[in-house]
Amino acid sequence: MLRFTTFLSPLMYDTYEYIAHYVGQRIGISTMFGVGQSTEEFGDGRADVGFMCGLLSARRTTQPYCPIEPLTAPVLSGERYQSQPVYFSDIVVRSDSPYITFDDLKGCVWAYNERESHSGYNLVQAFLYQRNKTLPYFGTMVKTGEHQASLQAILDGDADTTAIDSHVFDVWRLRNPDLASQLRVIDTLGPSPIPPVVVSTSLDRDLKRTIQEAFLTMHHDPFAANRLRASLLVEQFVAVGNEDYRVKWKILEGEHSEKIWLFVRMDIVSEIQKQAHS
Repeated sequence: MLRFTTFLSPLMYDTYEYIAHYVGQRIGISTMFGVGQSTEEFGDGRADVGFMCGLLSARRTTQPYCPIEPLTAPVLSGERYQSQPVYFSDIVVRSDSPYITFDDLKGCVWAYNERESHSGYNLVQAFLYQRNKTLPYFGTMVKTGEHQASLQAILDGDADTTAIDSHVFDVWRLRNPDLASQLRVIDTLGPSPIPPVVVSTSLDRDLKRTIQEAFLTMHHDPFAANRLRASLLVEQFVAVGNEDYRVKWKILEGEHSEKIWLFVRMDIVSEIQKQAHS
């Protein structure tokens, strides 16, 4: 029995469950699928394969004992991803709001999903840090618990802006075309290494390789490839390792000191940034 778990947006649960079932069929092992609560589940046998935030995965690898390792990562549909396993953080406001740029957001009400989120919280900290600013830059900070709830807070007028995982936002707009026109993106942060598929380090090496191969060849199956593109906007999975999610951290100065974890080594990210500014 292989135990799959997800730490990502509920918006994509149905597709992640399908992927878990598909991989199990391909390798001939029964699977279970559930929602993860802690990386400790990979250390005590409660989880074997997981869909996980890159920041959570990277932070865990800096600790003395790490029960997980990156195995594969999705490549998203869309020109801005340039066929690489990256994603962005979209700064979203209501279409009828007066905000035009990030600089206009000083003193506004900012909704965020959770502090452990790279795209929804950490990357915004890093962006402000690079401008010699800190999170008190916003007037009010409202925790929503998940990206979809942050978007709903914008739509309901309970918040002025939010930072959204671009993959989640792309899928949300695909599934909610009637609401998509009510929101607009005023800035984009990134790119960053996209949330990976991780495996327990205790799994047999050959089994890891077999699981990875099932992910890497999934796009060759016409039905599976169509399901990935149609419901998850994923073109394919590619192999990744710890070197793709290497991070360093800094501490903000001042009353609201917090850790900022920055992805600092990923060649494809640097290349995309160069192309974006050329």
